[in-house]
Parts: sequence; C-alpha cells; structure tokens
Amino acid sequence: MGRWQDMTQEELEKQYAPSRWSHRMEKEAVIEAHVREVTEGTRRAQATMQTLLHVPYGGSDGEKLDIYLPTDPSGGKWGEAGAGDESKRSWKNREEGSGGNMPCLPAYPLLFLAAFPLVLYIHGGYWQFLSKEVSGFIAPPLVTHGIAVAAVGYDVAPKGHLDVMVAQVRRSVAFIVQQYSKTSGIYLCGHSAGAHLAAMVLSTDWEEYGVTPDIKGAFLVSGVYDLEPILHTSVNNLLRVSREVAQRNSPVLCMTAATPARKACEVLIAVAQHDSPEFHRQSQEYFQALRSAGWSVSLLDIADTDHFDVIEKLSQWGYILTQTPRCSDQGPPTCCLQESCSLTFQVILNMISRA
Repeated sequence: MGRWQDMTQEELEKQYAPSRWSHRMEKEAVIEAHVREVTEGTRRAQATMQTLLHVPYGGSDGEKLDIYLPTDPSGGKWGEAGAGDESKRSWKNREEGSGGNMPCLPAYPLLFLAAFPLVLYIHGGYWQFLSKEVSGFIAPPLVTHGIAVAAVGYDVAPKGHLDVMVAQVRRSVAFIVQQYSKTSGIYLCGHSAGAHLAAMVLSTDWEEYGVTPDIKGAFLVSGVYDLEPILHTSVNNLLRVSREVAQRNSPVLCMTAATPARKACEVLIAVAQHDSPEFHRQSQEYFQALRSAGWSVSLLDIADTDHFDVIEKLSQWGYILTQTPRCSDQGPPTCCLQESCSLTFQVILNMISRA
C-alpha cells in the first residue's frame, strides 16, 4: 500500500471508515450491532455489579466517571453497610437522595479501592459518538477478578474540541490519583479514538497537574496515532481539527523518552486483523516510535476480528490471549484466541503480574 498522501480522496475515505472493512456485516449493520452489544453489556454490568455512577472529576457535565467495584477486600460487597452507615451508600443513591445536589465523595470508596488495581477505560466513537454510559460492558471479567474499572466520560464533538478531550482524559487520571492514591496501579485501556486519547495520556507532563500517576500498563486497541490523515476525510466535518491541532495531539509526534517510571509502564498495541491497512500502519508506526524511545511495548494483530468486535471479544468470557510476545523485528505477531476467559482480563492480569 502506498503513502496516505498519495491516495485519492475516495481511497483515503475508505481507509478511515472502519465499518467498510468488516468481514461479518455490511457497514451500517456492523455499527448498529456494535452499539447494541456495548449497550446491552453495560446494562448487564450495572444490573449485577456494585457501582459508583456519574462521579465528577471536573466542572463540565461530560467530566464524569462510572466506577465498577470488585468485592470488598474484607469479604463483603459494596453497599453491605450497617444501618446508618452513610459512607457505604453508592454515589448514585447519595446523589438521588440529595435532591440533585452533587455531594462530596464519600470516604468509603477511597478506602475501598486502595487494595485494587484500577483500569481506566476510554471509549471510542471517532471523538464524536458513544459515551461512558455504554462503556461498562468491559467491566465484568475484570471486576470478577478483583480489578476496579472506571469508564471515562468526555465531551465528544461538536461540543468538545480535540484539545478539550485530551485535557479531560488527563484530568480524569489526575482525579483518580488524587482521590484513590493507594490503588495498586493504574492501567489504561482505550479503543479506537479512546486508544488515541490513552496514548496522549502517556505523553502527559504531569507536573502541570501536580500528580505523579503510577501508570503500570496501557492496552491500546485499534487506535489512530497520527491525526493528519483524518483532516482529509469526512471524520473531520464535525471535529473541525486544524493541522496545528492535529500535530500537537498526535501521539506519534508527541513522543517522550522513556524515563525509569515510564519504562516500567508496559504498553500493548493491538489491531484487528480486519482493520484497514492504514489502521495497521498507524499501529505499527506508533509501536516503532515507542520502542525507539525506550518504552516497553508489544504489538499484536488479533486474528478473525474487525474494528468493532475486537473490543467486544476482548471483554467477553470465552477468549484468552495465549501468547503475548515481546517486541519482534519480524513484524507484529498474531494473537491466538481460545476458550478460557476474557482477553482484556488476561492482558491486564499479565501486566499486573509483571508490575
């Protein structure tokens, strides 16, 4: 495949239209199926798990987290509080019981999360679609194994500008660090546009935020790491991103040398077999840039998946990563799937065990 700069408008448009590359369904059907899958998965998660919903990490209406909680390390479940024990009521219940006024964070969650690793999940949707309200589908296999999950909300376009989105996701990490400082580590997980935002978190100058996050791992799935090609597609009709904005928000151009703390962060870049050649190129080039800068990074090509079911399968029981190779000079390895447990859980668990 030639350079994106040499492609016709029609070719470039197709390269950055993930639904046109699905091997399972037509382009409209695959998007509808994906929305249905993540919506139903989130509904099931919220019906069966202990949660703190709509936790504000900033002043904007979009700056909220949905937190999915594992079992209390003392053996109880979230919400198994004695009579009058206000600190163990869920955020949602506290909010509803306060007449809509936003309460201060209850003390119990701060203590509760101290014993657990925390996965921060950043949704995709080309920076203009989806939300944290349909991001809980990823939580069940992680929470079941003692890992807390926080789904990040951010202001998508047209309300949100790309600079704003990047700043919001960074603020969500700073909030987690400030409020839950004794977690056993933060692990980023982002899909599509969410993988881009997670990658931007890795390039953050944390002095500006007054925190030092203990980010131990990042799992980036089917992301875009160089935004300039996007400027020349219909994706930018709503985003309205300039070349200057694209350059300062392109992870591959914001590369920072790996400090000792960053070397300890394990990055896994995954791309679906049936993602477009441009998505494969983007993942390969970001992998190479991270490796050249001294980061600990691996690249996986996930077999028999497209841009949409790659994240669906990564959160379902029945799939496991059977090999997580280290960096390879022979190109990206192919991930083998077999029945066992959630691939996302297995990847995060591997990161946690090596931390």
